Amino acid sequence: MTLDVGSQTAELMDRYKKVMFPAVSPYYGDHPLVVDHAKDQYIWDAEGRRYLDFFGGVLTVSVGHCNEEVTARTMEQLQKAQHTSTLYVNEIMVRVAEKVAELAPGRLQKCYFTNSGSEANETAILAARMYTGNDDVITLRHAYSGRTMLAMSLTAHGTWRLGNVIDPHIKHVRNPYVYRAPLDLSPEQLVELCVQDLEETLATVTNGKIAAFIAEPIQGVGGFIVPPEEYFKRVVPIIREAGGIFIADEVQTGWGRTGGKWFGIEHWGVEPDMMTFAKGMANGSPIGCTVATPEIADALQGLTFSTFGGNPVTMATALATIEYIESHDLLSNAESKGVRLRQRLDEFKAEFPFIGDVRGMGLMQGVEIIKPGADKAPDAALTASVMSAARDCDLLIGKGGLYGNVLRISPHLNVTAEDIEAGCDMLAKALTQVAQ
Repeated sequence: MTLDVGSQTAELMDRYKKVMFPAVSPYYGDHPLVVDHAKDQYIWDAEGRRYLDFFGGVLTVSVGHCNEEVTARTMEQLQKAQHTSTLYVNEIMVRVAEKVAELAPGRLQKCYFTNSGSEANETAILAARMYTGNDDVITLRHAYSGRTMLAMSLTAHGTWRLGNVIDPHIKHVRNPYVYRAPLDLSPEQLVELCVQDLEETLATVTNGKIAAFIAEPIQGVGGFIVPPEEYFKRVVPIIREAGGIFIADEVQTGWGRTGGKWFGIEHWGVEPDMMTFAKGMANGSPIGCTVATPEIADALQGLTFSTFGGNPVTMATALATIEYIESHDLLSNAESKGVRLRQRLDEFKAEFPFIGDVRGMGLMQGVEIIKPGADKAPDAALTASVMSAARDCDLLIGKGGLYGNVLRISPHLNVTAEDIEAGCDMLAKALTQVAQ
């Protein structure tokens, strides 16, 4: 990487290391990016260098940094009422819940607001257990569900399971990872294997009755893993036969990210019993949301509340974000711009032998980096080099995957055709640099 750490960055990082947990590790190693300000599709660092943002704070800044329409409504609410807690009722929270109920598929109607996807998933599991009377939860390998104790137990991604936290009632089954299917199975054969694994898990390590199955429509941290078309249609009936409900974890896939639909699970033609949201729902304001059918929501009995969940400022930001997506038809934009992004990425795959796979939907595209000629062996070091080279070319992208070898590319939903081309040109330059 040719970037030098400027004096402002070096001074701040010295202070950072003295007061922050070392487990909070920024991208780019010894060359961290220190953000000074951001606007729309760009981020500027402390030295004044401008970058095109194709990661959006991990798929969170969904309609651009400091979006003027959204920010104006946030500021308006800040000057009206900043905080009440859910011990009082605020009208803007009800309006957001009504909007979620309007847009959510099927019979999903009642919301519980929190501050993060971790909390949203915790709420969903609690409600599922109380509704069904069962304890066991089925989830997928390579899943990521958050950083709370239960969420880390749900997570099947060793890097993110800290403290050896294990909930014995959580069972992980094979995920439909087509590129790394054993024995080079076809997508159809992989679905059969996954179904058999699920059925065997239910028969051998549960009493046959479960609380829930929770899954991301596209696995985010796992490396933007897209399941075969028939996967959810096959497994959800099995879950319901075992007494469980289906929770769609839409923390990364929700609110238009996958293009053409509000929620990722809608692409697979099944209706969830609950969904969880966070990230892009409020364009960077801390939020978590769990939406359920009335009977499941009503089954969560007892006293509970979230101090900051549903706070009026975040709710105003969320409603403004959702209405911005709606009024600017960003579902269609994510779909059309995602098609072009995918075309460019597929061209890169044909050109660079270290690109093993390109996958994703809409503006959620992954590029898996491998060691050429080594039977799909992941190459985390090369992936980091591509990320650094992309930054050197003024482009910010992310990474993920169990082996740290998947580039994650997720422009804002209102990305323009010009920015798609510019970002892909920057990535092409970076790929060429590391190929030399």
